Amino acid sequence: MKRVLIISPYFPPANAADMHRVRTSLPYFKALGWEAEVVMVARDYTDVAQDELLLQNVPPDITIHKVNAFDKKWTSKMGLGSIALRSLWFYKHYVDKLLANKHFDLIYLSTTQFPVLVLGAHWKKKFGIPYVIDMQDPWHSEYYQNKPKAERPKKYWFSYRLNKWLEPIALKEANGLISVSESYISDLKVRYPVIKNIPAATITFGFFEPDLPIAVKNIQRFENILDANSVNIVYIGRGGADMNKALKPLFASLKKGLTEQPEVFVRLKVYFIGTSYAPAGQGKPTILPLAAEYGVQNNVVEITDRISFYHALSTLHQADALFVPGSDDPKYTASKIYPYLLTRKPLMAIFHSNSTAVDVLNNCTKNAIVLTLADEQVQQEDTIYQILYKWANREFTGTELTDNIEEFNARNLTARQVALFEQAIDNFNGR
Repeated sequence: MKRVLIISPYFPPANAADMHRVRTSLPYFKALGWEAEVVMVARDYTDVAQDELLLQNVPPDITIHKVNAFDKKWTSKMGLGSIALRSLWFYKHYVDKLLANKHFDLIYLSTTQFPVLVLGAHWKKKFGIPYVIDMQDPWHSEYYQNKPKAERPKKYWFSYRLNKWLEPIALKEANGLISVSESYISDLKVRYPVIKNIPAATITFGFFEPDLPIAVKNIQRFENILDANSVNIVYIGRGGADMNKALKPLFASLKKGLTEQPEVFVRLKVYFIGTSYAPAGQGKPTILPLAAEYGVQNNVVEITDRISFYHALSTLHQADALFVPGSDDPKYTASKIYPYLLTRKPLMAIFHSNSTAVDVLNNCTKNAIVLTLADEQVQQEDTIYQILYKWANREFTGTELTDNIEEFNARNLTARQVALFEQAIDNFNGR
């Protein structure tokens, strides 16, 4: 039985998107010949929402280590709120002691709290242990360099320079890469030729079969966000200016309907939930201002605060139909698409034509409405108008899945991770 030490600052019950790879893989590691331990940041030092239901499927025999972090109420005075930066020193010292007294065959860093990834190189040098990085999002990116300042993330000047400095420290010594997008891996191997021959695998997030039943069973725990008197179309996930191209045809079609057939289209209410990563109550709307430009703000609801994972699943389950806007960045993967599919609700999505999400939707469903940013605008808006008209009249056709969806079962995706682990160890040992 091999042993893997997993570095995941956020871990259940923390309701953070980047811990789901680890959460949904842990139940399968042992059967695949791996014993896993996790090092997380103690919940007292995190500021994300908590969802106790997330603990239900964490195997009870998994050893969970908890590290401290500098208190945000003090570090924020210096402009440092990142859990990665606040926990970095504690991670180093705790794991140093752990590795000095316990054998592990591999270290697996699976997080979007990127500064923590530099510790992989430190532990490899000090203890001779190979490490694999899970790149769930781009780390250093030039995407916002030519964007207006108003469209750049908060503290962009600082984060851009920090990321550019830290990324090579972590990547140049890595023994394996896992990513949700093939383009992330290819970009990194071009940027750092020294890693061009290390094992790499594109493994998206998938679906964990127990999740939806848990959400449905506990649906009474959660506030019902939706309007019982409307036809509710729901999207749950981040917002941002990079999604405007996908949102504009939706809002244009909704505006046309409200103008030409107001008695029908007024029934529609489109929800955008959890659009900001900011702490509760501090998020700034990024969807509603665009809706207001089209004059459809009365039929659009934006809730910037994020809701818990199972609250999100139960809300998708309660929706009449689902809408997923994609980024204008062709590398955007929208791994959250799988919970949408499992609800089997009517689904419409608009992605960049090069996004892997387009292939997933086309291969795993028979009747989801999949549009791309490259589609001819008039034809696209006409299609959306017709779909909204049907939904407003409660003419719904549930999404039918194909057998291809099983490729994205967490069980199968964990097996692919383990295969990469083995390759990384062989690479490290020169085999």
